Amino acid sequence: MRLSENPAPPALSFVFPCLNEEVTLGTCIQQVKDSLEPTGIDYEIIIADNGSTDRSREIAQSMGCRVVPVPVRGYGAALRGGIEASQAEYVMFADSDSTYLYADAAPLYQAAKKDDADMAIASRMIGRIEPGAMPPLHRWLGTPVLTTLINLLFHGRLSDCNSGFRCIRKSAFATWEIRSNGMEFASELLIKALKAGARSVEIPSGLRKGPEGRVAHLRTWRDGMRHLLFIFSEKPKLFEMLGFFTVLITTLLQVTAFCTGPVSVGGFHIFDLHSKALLLLAGIFGAQFYLFSCMLFLQGKDRSLGITRKLINLDEGVLFFILLATLGSCALLAGYIGVTWSLSGFENLHLAHDLLFWSHPLAISISFCVGLLGLHVLKKAQK
Repeated sequence: MRLSENPAPPALSFVFPCLNEEVTLGTCIQQVKDSLEPTGIDYEIIIADNGSTDRSREIAQSMGCRVVPVPVRGYGAALRGGIEASQAEYVMFADSDSTYLYADAAPLYQAAKKDDADMAIASRMIGRIEPGAMPPLHRWLGTPVLTTLINLLFHGRLSDCNSGFRCIRKSAFATWEIRSNGMEFASELLIKALKAGARSVEIPSGLRKGPEGRVAHLRTWRDGMRHLLFIFSEKPKLFEMLGFFTVLITTLLQVTAFCTGPVSVGGFHIFDLHSKALLLLAGIFGAQFYLFSCMLFLQGKDRSLGITRKLINLDEGVLFFILLATLGSCALLAGYIGVTWSLSGFENLHLAHDLLFWSHPLAISISFCVGLLGLHVLKKAQK
């Protein structure tokens, strides 16, 4: 382990995010030392302290580690603070809860160097997971589902998207513009690396059961949802195409249903009231997905369809008249229903088929108007 007065930057910095980890921190530090010392690697250990009120900082300093205070709370914030404090070519990090196999620190660094990788990951899923080390929900559902989503959407070949034991090239990390403060940092790091075309490598590692009585910082449903939301936020094209084609197809089917009326196809009766109601709901969902993509394109750098760019950059005057025309159309439809009702002596109406047909474009138009209004308000707020 390097001496603090050594002026030259180390080859490797090992970062431990820390929030009241006095029970396990010393063990983790020693195991990293035991892995790296025999290799002759010039390294340092940084403790990214996230506001510990126990003896974590004293333990770290007594073992020759550099303590970096990170006032912004969160797993991602602590890691970003520790990584930014490093001047090494490579930065490795792992949780300080004594659950990772810290003996794999040297093999992980050597794998990154051998393959000239921007990121090396110690995968738990292709290693050995001790009984009770990972909740079944995480092992068989959460991590596999999120990993599969990232692989499908961003063309990865990963086995463990939630591994918190990784080694990254700091110069590459600086270009990825990582911003997450929470547990979704793990997904963001992978997605940004994949989108940047970074070279990654995995080695088999594993997971140990944590000490009895320790309260984990991870919150299954909250943090799982954060991961999912971030994954989707980085793929606006998915929602753009899904929304666009859903609106297009449901509208065409609605027009067909209005023109043909109920028909029987292979013993199934379609294009009646229930079909039209379902098409209306699907069209509204499609409009919402499409508008969601517009919001994402507004903040990201992904390339959108031409029509999406035109809507995002729509002139405010044109937007005003679209809103006016939509409100006018709603008023006309309401007036038509009211007049027809009065002419029938305010008795039962039989306008369901017509009403569902005309409600379809109006509902989609209203969704688009409200969405575009919100989109342009966000644009103004960003300036």
